[in-house]
Amino acid sequence: MYVQKYLVEKAICSRKEAEVFLREGLILVNGKKAKPGVPLSPTDTVTLTPAAQRRLREKVTVAIYKPRGIVCSNVQEEGRTVFDIFPQFKHLNTIGRLDKESEGLLLLSNDGLITKRITGDTHDVEKEYEVKVQEHVSNTRLAPMAEGIMLSDGQTLPATVEATSKHSFRIVLREGRNRQIRRMCGAIDLTVTSLKRLRIGELTLGTLKPGNFRKLTLEEIQSLRDPQASSRT
Repeated sequence: MYVQKYLVEKAICSRKEAEVFLREGLILVNGKKAKPGVPLSPTDTVTLTPAAQRRLREKVTVAIYKPRGIVCSNVQEEGRTVFDIFPQFKHLNTIGRLDKESEGLLLLSNDGLITKRITGDTHDVEKEYEVKVQEHVSNTRLAPMAEGIMLSDGQTLPATVEATSKHSFRIVLREGRNRQIRRMCGAIDLTVTSLKRLRIGELTLGTLKPGNFRKLTLEEIQSLRDPQASSRT
């Protein structure tokens, strides 16, 4: 195993960050600067220099409640953006976008590892949504969503779906295609009237109100950087 992969698997940093640290001599193996292309042995000890550790501490991740009618973009032509509401976070990136008419939990971050964990193709971070529709729903009618639906960009992964009333249901996804839930609903003739994201991994919307934010705790950040951590404790 190479040192970059080791750091990613230990949820220390992203691969891109590891490559930068390696190039700048900020990774130590047994107290000496790591060399590119040299695999680790089982007895090696890997540490980061104080400079690399300071950079990682400067990472910021914020949970916001995105209101309806707001876009997850910094392009003004598309309408009012999350960065108009939160100008102090313009240096951060949105993770796992919500379309303009959707609302709920959204993350802003400059942490490459969290971005990769949530938006990457490993599908190990759940996203939970509350969906309201015009038509009557039941678990039977929603079954195709649970099994996976063929969309224009391929078959969706199986999902956890449960009707919560005659006109609403909750769905848990492990992927994040463009307007996925709306398209899945359209495939079974359901018309979405409201879509709210409630949860990303173990992080919930909680008591946040539309247009409000809070910074994540160290424990919450670690749960997003390493989704398997809670299952090991």
